[in-house]
Order: sequence, then C-alpha cells, then structure tokens
Amino acid sequence: MKKLFAVFAGLLLLCNLAWAAVNLNTATPQQLEALKGIGPAKAKAIVDYRTKNGPFKTVDDLKKVSGIGDKTLESLRKEVTVGGAAPAAKPAAANAKPATAKPAAK
Repeated sequence: MKKLFAVFAGLLLLCNLAWAAVNLNTATPQQLEALKGIGPAKAKAIVDYRTKNGPFKTVDDLKKVSGIGDKTLESLRKEVTVGGAAPAAKPAAANAKPATAKPAAK
C-alpha cells in the first residue's frame, strides 16, 4: 500500500511540474526553449527584451518581442505567466538619518 501511495504521489508531482507555467520575467533561455515554438533565437530575444525594457507586465507584452506574433502568443498563453519578478535590492538605510542621542533630563 505504501509503495502504491508513493507511486501515486510521484505521478502527481510530475503532473504538477509538467503543467507549471514558465515565468517570462525570471525564466532562463533554456526554460524558454522548452516552450513549443520557442527556439534559441526567440528565447534570446525574450531575455534581451526583458533586460532592456524591464519585466513584462502582461503576457500580451510578449508580442513586443521581435519574432513573436499573434499565433505564437496564443499558443504560449496558457504556458507562460508574468508573475512577479524579483524586486530590485534597496541599499540598507541609504536615506536614513543617523540617530542622535537626546541629552538626559535633570
């Protein structure tokens, strides 16, 4: 029974991984190439566009990438997402004013 459960859990995990959407804002060229219709040139174009223009705001922004048209976008729509890109790191206390000690009251 435990073996059957383990096999079932493994298959369920594989199904979830197979259906996981590729995040256009964080995907590597290799992850993008795994998408149907995206080869090395289009994957590079997506990454280059993202680097130059910042993160994609919507999946429809993918049409702004050279080589991506309506048909490609529609075939990719269910496979990609634009879930939050990692925010830029803020310098620690860059604008903070130094604390000043108040004189002790007598």
